Amino acid sequence: MTRRPLLQALLGAAALGGCASPEPAQRLALSLDLGLSGEPSQPLWLDLPAGYAAQREPWPLLVFLHGSGERGTELAKVRVHGPAKHIDQGTQRYPLILASPLLAAGQSWQPRRLQAMLRALQRDWRIDARRVYATGLSRGGAGVWDWGCAHPDTLAALVPVCGYGDASKVAVLREMPIRAYHGAADSVVPLARQQVLVDAVRAAGGRPEFIVYPGVDHNAWDPAYQDAALLPWLLSQARP
Repeated sequence: MTRRPLLQALLGAAALGGCASPEPAQRLALSLDLGLSGEPSQPLWLDLPAGYAAQREPWPLLVFLHGSGERGTELAKVRVHGPAKHIDQGTQRYPLILASPLLAAGQSWQPRRLQAMLRALQRDWRIDARRVYATGLSRGGAGVWDWGCAHPDTLAALVPVCGYGDASKVAVLREMPIRAYHGAADSVVPLARQQVLVDAVRAAGGRPEFIVYPGVDHNAWDPAYQDAALLPWLLSQARP
């Protein structure tokens, strides 16, 4: 695998809620060779938690998939919404590795590339294979559903925000911990498009959680990623 650091910024203790740490968190911009013949490398942000180098045990991994508006060649756009935004603002600490890949213009998230990216990350970083989580918003929420359906034995939990997908495929997620979010007044991805997925998982015997925000339009991600219950719930999930 080829790693090409484009930018590395150390986030001091002040950016992590004032908690002192001998080793601050690290923000890395990388380009991963996915090992897929004829396909381009994968640009992404990798946020390493404070204490990563000192702790030899593997860390949980959260993969964040952005929406349509951030597609293209500008990696900085990936940090406009979602977990990376809250890390940059100092409003959230994530005691895990955060991977935020960039999707090319006109493309959708492909489970095959996401799996290849995961394998590439696992080769170079200490990742707990039992605690790999996926979250994303809008087109990224759809990517979370698709990835989970294609590889239900890889991911430990799904957090799709204003997502959508194919209800005929989600029965394989009946044992998957899922915490989905949506705005009741969403005019871009209507609530019904994700409700049908949640209902199909429940009909198959699953118990997904579905948090719906009354009066909220498409931007359900700000309240979702500020949900105080989300991170503890996520970190409690692990594959058997």
